[in-house]
Amino acid sequence: QVQLVESGGGLVQAGGSLRLACASSRTIFSIYSMRWYRQAPGKQRELVAGITKDGTTNYADSVKGRFTISRDNAKNTMWLQMNSLKPEDTAVYYCYALTVAAVSYWGQGTQVTVSS
Repeated sequence: QVQLVESGGGLVQAGGSLRLACASSRTIFSIYSMRWYRQAPGKQRELVAGITKDGTTNYADSVKGRFTISRDNAKNTMWLQMNSLKPEDTAVYYCYALTVAAVSYWGQGTQVTVSS
């Protein structure tokens, strides 16, 4: 069982920055892939960014160049640095983990609100 806890969300003006964190209850060394998803009101949940065990990253086109995903296996934590935020980035952001045994886990989500 893996518990994921997000933090770092909040209210920020357009153009500002936030850093989200996802802390895992157990070592993430065995976690193959960690991702950030987001869901805006009335919209489907979408992939924002992902990072594999070996550090390979991928990003949604809408956040490329503005968001950076990273992970620290020693600290069992993943981060999402979000810069140049836009109102359309407003959503609940969820942490996701996929283990090497192909079991997936979700965090409870953290609200990010970007005002114009």
